[in-house]
Amino acid sequence: MSEKTIPELFGSMVFNEEVMRQRLSSTCYRAWKKCVEEGTPLSLEHAHEMAAEMKNWAMDRGATHFTHWFQPMTGVTAEKHDSFISPDGGRVLMQFSGKELVKGEPDASSFPSGGLRATFEARGYTAWDPSSFAFIKDGSLCVPTIFCSYSGQALDKKTPLLRSMEELSRQAVRVLRLFGDTDVKKVVSQVGPEQEYFLIDRDVCRKREDLMLTGRTLFGAKPPKGQELEDHYFGTIKPRVAAFMRELDEELWKLGILAKTKHNEVAPAQHELAPIYNDANTACDHNQLTMEVMKKVAGRHNMVCLLHEKPFAGVNGSGKHDNWSLSTDTGLNLFKPGSTPSQNARFLLFLTAFIKGVDEYQDLLRCSVANPGNDHRLGAQEAPPAIISIFLGDELTAIVESIIHGTDYVDTSKKILSIGVDTLPSIPQDTTDRNRTSPLAFTGNKFEFRMLGSSQSISGPNIALNTIMAEQLSQFADELEGAEDFTAALHDLIRRTLTNHQRIIFNGNGYEGAWVEEAARRGLSNLTCTADALETYIQPKHIELFRKHGVFTEEELRARNEIHLMNYCEVVGIEARTMIDMVKRDIFPAVSAFSGEVAKNLGLKRSALPDLECSAEEKLLRRLSGLTGEMMRQLEALEEAVAAPKGKDAYEAAHYYKYTVFVVMDALRAAVDELETITSASYWPYPSYVDLLFSVQ
Repeated sequence: MSEKTIPELFGSMVFNEEVMRQRLSSTCYRAWKKCVEEGTPLSLEHAHEMAAEMKNWAMDRGATHFTHWFQPMTGVTAEKHDSFISPDGGRVLMQFSGKELVKGEPDASSFPSGGLRATFEARGYTAWDPSSFAFIKDGSLCVPTIFCSYSGQALDKKTPLLRSMEELSRQAVRVLRLFGDTDVKKVVSQVGPEQEYFLIDRDVCRKREDLMLTGRTLFGAKPPKGQELEDHYFGTIKPRVAAFMRELDEELWKLGILAKTKHNEVAPAQHELAPIYNDANTACDHNQLTMEVMKKVAGRHNMVCLLHEKPFAGVNGSGKHDNWSLSTDTGLNLFKPGSTPSQNARFLLFLTAFIKGVDEYQDLLRCSVANPGNDHRLGAQEAPPAIISIFLGDELTAIVESIIHGTDYVDTSKKILSIGVDTLPSIPQDTTDRNRTSPLAFTGNKFEFRMLGSSQSISGPNIALNTIMAEQLSQFADELEGAEDFTAALHDLIRRTLTNHQRIIFNGNGYEGAWVEEAARRGLSNLTCTADALETYIQPKHIELFRKHGVFTEEELRARNEIHLMNYCEVVGIEARTMIDMVKRDIFPAVSAFSGEVAKNLGLKRSALPDLECSAEEKLLRRLSGLTGEMMRQLEALEEAVAAPKGKDAYEAAHYYKYTVFVVMDALRAAVDELETITSASYWPYPSYVDLLFSVQ
């Protein structure tokens, strides 16, 4: 593709603002703008015009159907396709009405609802999100929508995200008014999610039942070579992968997705794609599309894209770094240090609000990234630990400590500067290194939330960040709006808050055991697994936080917690049953056959020459027999664990799966993986890690 065609390609499958400006009447276009910017309802007349032009535009590009594209609480997207055709005597007309654009009614009974819906209550509604552009995918016009129940409860991930963005904007504008900024009307959370993934050969993948059913290898001995040489990271991209990446870029660009950076990641067969920033709502939509398109394009290249957080033991897993910041509609980045005292006072207040929020709601942030796949990854040398902390870098930390202690700050030029609201120093930008072990690292003008799992929707973590920040800004505005001396009150607020919440700042190595001990002394949480984390999700202060800011009702929050718990149990249960199936149907017969071959050869040698040295065969046979016995004992234990009652509620069930079922799964895997290392490759029923990780050239 030539560079000249890229601008033409970009967004060519998106009914974006430029297309609207060209195709809609000026009154309809202005009505849509007012709808997006001010929340003014779109009239049915304008909705009809919008729908008609969407249909005509889509049909010009080969679309024959439309669908309301939504994000239920499965974590993936959903769609029900209807054609544009309408009967007209013996002919058909191609129609798409304003009512069809604005509202749909898919069956809601089989989506997870956490008790918000009974299975016999099927009615659910999709409603157009006019702030998110429609697009064409697979020959259908896709209209991004929210998804709610008959009684208005949110059944999706988009609705609460939009609520949190609106509330964050409202509270941030309140604070900016205190600094004399009367121009800003809106503050938007900006997100750039980096997406890690694995690519493996499809023909090899299809021979692994575990990969096909669970997305990760439940068995697999460590290969002779993994990532030890660090030769894959940022290495030359292999031709087959490069062809995939080229097509992926083109497909994403057509959808208006700002795919920018691509490279090899640390583990063999692992790669990363990073987009340019967008508002949180669009970024979430785009990331869901990115994951879907990755899988489709991989299939066209006879590969499989694995998005599981830990598809292979012993090498790095995959995350999704959520780069989060705040920008105004006038172009200001509120996490970008400035050059004047006023700008830096504003920066420090927003920084202080973030620090306080993370400290007070560390459990909530941990819950937002809790899923069974991430349990295998967090703290495993490629991801932050489960302990929430903030990395600020040495210089910004020194400024914070100077404020806390009321001392002078000496900047890098050795110039002594007093810390006060009127005399704040010029805070340096981009002076922080990147701390890969930090869950939340400040990187110059944003925070990088590094704990997200590669398969999860970014909606939940950004809902948490937005709402936590809205709460702190609300508290700060309440205090400062009533202050007689704004400057003195601001200085006192920043100093007091940083003093009370400095424990959450940690610039060291999060992998060291000493940090676990230090974090405990500081009183920080260490929720190492999903089952433990979700116990904190619906504590009263979290319910009150979301209720106060209109993001979740208590009922909606409890429903989501129930869904997360049940998902954990179901995922681990599927993995356990898959392990049982693989051992009984394939691994045990293979090992038995190989053991029989070894025994047969041993017998033949002894019968031919009774005094022949056969210690190697004897040792191998004994080891095979011992490990096979251990494997079958653990298999029986796993079958019993899976069949046993799991507890009286979802919490007990999740803990049972984590601390009973999963423990036996680990023991079974240990025996099987050791058997793989001593069983002839010609007998072993599944492709090895070497086959999986090094098959794509």
